[in-house]
Amino acid sequence: MTEFVQTRVANGIGFITLDRPKALNSLSLDMVRALTATLTAWRSDAAVQAVVLQSSSEKALCAGGDIRFFYEVGTRTPMGGSALLEDFFTEEYALNYLIHFYPKPYVALMQGVVMGGGMGIAQGGPGCGIRIVTDNSKIAMPEVNIGLFPDVGGSHFLSHAPGQLGMYLGLTGLTVGAADCLYLGLADHYVPTDALPALHALIAATPGAELGAALAAFCAGFDAGPAPLAAERARIDQHFSAPTVAGVMAALAADASPFAQQALAAMRTRSPLLMCVTQELLRRGASLDVADCLRLERNLVRRTFEHGEVLEGVRALVIDKDNRPQWNPPTLEAVTEAMVARFFEPPWPAATHPLRSLGA
Repeated sequence: MTEFVQTRVANGIGFITLDRPKALNSLSLDMVRALTATLTAWRSDAAVQAVVLQSSSEKALCAGGDIRFFYEVGTRTPMGGSALLEDFFTEEYALNYLIHFYPKPYVALMQGVVMGGGMGIAQGGPGCGIRIVTDNSKIAMPEVNIGLFPDVGGSHFLSHAPGQLGMYLGLTGLTVGAADCLYLGLADHYVPTDALPALHALIAATPGAELGAALAAFCAGFDAGPAPLAAERARIDQHFSAPTVAGVMAALAADASPFAQQALAAMRTRSPLLMCVTQELLRRGASLDVADCLRLERNLVRRTFEHGEVLEGVRALVIDKDNRPQWNPPTLEAVTEAMVARFFEPPWPAATHPLRSLGA
């Protein structure tokens, strides 16, 4: 195990605690490997009837992948020649698949920041996934902000959100709270912050085989309130159904509402090329299963590092912190269909794809 992933088994429950608070539990390759090894072992262990994923800090479950690592490795060696980058994304996406189809109750306590890669390890699949949000949950898929795209299965879970809500989240990268997360179908239960001690006590006292039912009964007594996105649903569905990103932004520009202007302002700072790639990705993801979505994302992440957009985004927002990314191309008007199509060209034949075994 890595020092940042703590595990224990008690009362039939396997507890995984992410403990890298200074980095908001950003995932390193060692952490991905520790999570995979633990969940694989527990999958066939009769002593573990349920799994709880939590954080040692209330500030974040997981803020995503370790983007400083991406930058350090990616600037030394192009993606195609970096075994560390190749391994990270291949193993992270395989972990996302493992979690989505985990055969035992998989409880994710989505407290604090849960973004990007954090969403990938929180989104257990239907039937066994139990996702709990609270008052301080900050949920987002903000990859376009650093010149990437919503990965870790985002092409599946965003494209299956109601209406155009997933497209809204993917293109703007904006953050939502507990009520919106429930409305989007990205969480199952809400627990207010002041009830968290009682929640933890319940988990500690409940046998693993009874945990799912006990949590459902406990959480049924709480209401997250109205979802702000519900009030904007018609506007989101109208604007974000435009056939192009330029069309989306034109529709937002013509809408003087504060909501539309906030979305437009966010999109004006994002990578023009990766917004276009994201739009196409979410459209394709809507008709693919989880395995094929992850394989498609694995293709795209190789192309994104080859292009270099993500390295520039991380430089501007995290390394130099000048907040002035030099996007390539710099404007939406300069993005061509051929540029977008290039991202969807498979780097590998199907028979040698790094994730070819998913779903087999």
